[in-house]
Amino acid sequence: MAENGASAKRTSSDPSATSPAPSRKSPAAPAEGVPCWVDAQLADVEAGKRFYGGLFGWTFEEGEEGEEETAGETVWARLDGEPVAALVRKTDGRMPTVWSVYFHTPDAAALAGRIRAGGGQIVTPPHPVGGLGTTALVADPEGAVFGLWQPGTHPGFGRRHAPGTFAWAELYTRDTEAANAFYGDLFHDALFGPDAAPDFGRAPVLGVFPAEMPPHFLVHFLVRDAEAALGTVARLGGRVRVPPFETSYGGVAVVSDDQGASFALLQR
Repeated sequence: MAENGASAKRTSSDPSATSPAPSRKSPAAPAEGVPCWVDAQLADVEAGKRFYGGLFGWTFEEGEEGEEETAGETVWARLDGEPVAALVRKTDGRMPTVWSVYFHTPDAAALAGRIRAGGGQIVTPPHPVGGLGTTALVADPEGAVFGLWQPGTHPGFGRRHAPGTFAWAELYTRDTEAANAFYGDLFHDALFGPDAAPDFGRAPVLGVFPAEMPPHFLVHFLVRDAEAALGTVARLGGRVRVPPFETSYGGVAVVSDDQGASFALLQR
């Protein structure tokens, strides 16, 4: 089962391999640590377009003219015209087939330094993606990999918390107290501040997954009818990895697409 925490060894020779999609809107910046983007690393982007278009009703477009860093490697997924995710063509077959979540930061380099000082690792150092922003891949002390996004012209999600869009990121970890301390220090306002409305939880790996599963982030997409969505996943060639179960934030089922990238369906 492919998952984000599978490797702190994940590397890319192409900085565009983790580039979020463009948007021309400029909403107010979220607090540091708010999930702001997701992308999937896939061997076959055309197959990904068929799968996620059929499941969520997404439409797709190639990188826009002048965005040489992402053109040809990334397609932008939109719902009702708003950017919701990206599908990224893997440039190295050794890279995992995986969904990744990116957290907003006003300063990716400074945040990467704090992550390293807190016992985490820098997988891909902060680097610009044209004028879209600055990105990095990092890992927490247990090896769960996540992304950082410092916005330029692309602030992140154009739409979220609607059916077919991002709704939650759950970190499955071996030590929830240590995870709360690590992420609470990094992202205190987003998680515990007076105006916090977190889309990011922490749970023990063994509560859902077998003991050999490494710590990882699981991206959740909202659906109106989980049973119907599971049927669509199967029809499109995907698999149910963990049957539906209840959580404090809604009903969840873990699935994978027809290339093995795992994600969750969330019904509230």
